[in-house]
Amino acid sequence: MSAKAWIIYNGFLQADSFHDFAKMMQEAAEKLGHEAELYTNKEIISILDESLTIQPNDLPDYVVFTDKDIYLARQLELLGIPVFNSSAAITTSDDKIKTYQLLAKVGIPMPKTIFAPKTFGVQAAFDEQYLQYIKQTFSFPFVIKEAFGSFGEQVYLIENEEQLSVKLTKMDDRPFMFQQFIETSYGKDLRLQVVGDKVVAAMKRTSARDFRANVTAGGKMEPHDPTAEEAQLAIRASQLIGADFSGVDLLFGQNGPVVCEVNSNAHIRNMYDCTGINAAYDIVQYIDDVLSDLT
Repeated sequence: MSAKAWIIYNGFLQADSFHDFAKMMQEAAEKLGHEAELYTNKEIISILDESLTIQPNDLPDYVVFTDKDIYLARQLELLGIPVFNSSAAITTSDDKIKTYQLLAKVGIPMPKTIFAPKTFGVQAAFDEQYLQYIKQTFSFPFVIKEAFGSFGEQVYLIENEEQLSVKLTKMDDRPFMFQQFIETSYGKDLRLQVVGDKVVAAMKRTSARDFRANVTAGGKMEPHDPTAEEAQLAIRASQLIGADFSGVDLLFGQNGPVVCEVNSNAHIRNMYDCTGINAAYDIVQYIDDVLSDLT
C-alpha cells in the first residue's frame, strides 16, 4: 500500500550509526513505494495547551521511531499515528529492570538478577547483611549492570571485594542490578533480529579480550543459523515487551540459551554487514502488513 512515513532518529547524538539506521529504514520504505522523510527529534516541536499538536503538522501515516525520546513517541501516538516501535515497548526495553521483570514473570530463561533499592542519589552504602546476601547468592565473579545503557558500556564484571566496593561508590545516582555471570558465555553471545513473529537474521559475536561480545567493544561477528529453541526464545522475549521489531541478545547458558537483553532500537548495519540480510526491508514489509490490516 502507498503510505507516508516519518523516520525519526536522535539529532543530538553525534555517532553516524544513528543516522545510518534511519537512512536504511528510509531507503527500504521508499523501495516499497512509501514516501519517507527523515526527521531528528529536535526538528519536531511538541506543543501542549488545550490540545496536543506538533510542528510540522503535515502528519504521516506512520512513524518508524529509531530513538528513545519516549515523550515524542507518545505525543505522536496520542495524535493517532501508528508508531513502530511503540513508546511503551521502547520504555520497557530501555529499562533493563522492567524487561527482566516481564521475562521472569513468565519463566523466560535469564541470568539470576537482584535489582538494587532506590537510593535517591545517596551513596549506595549497603549494610553488611545485604552485601553478604549478594555475595552468597552469586559468588565472584558476578555482574553489576546499570538499568539504562547501550553497547555493553554500562555492564561491569566484578571479580573481588575491592572491585565491588569501588563500583558501588559510583552507582549512587542511577538504578542498577546485581546479576549472575554466565561463565559458559564468556566473550560470546548471539544477536537475533526479530520482526513480528519471525527471526529474519542472526549472528554470533565473540571477543578474545572481553567478557562482553559487543562489536562496538571489539567483538568479531559471524552469521549464525539459530536453533528452533533460540528463535522461539527470542521471538517470545520480543513479543513480551510489545516490540514490533527488536534485536534480542542470547547468552550460552549451561542448559541452553538465556536472554541477556531485548533491544527495541537495535541498529541493523552490523547484522547486514555480517549476514547480507537487510532487516530494514523486513521491518517495512511488516509495517505495511499491519497498516493494511488496519484499513
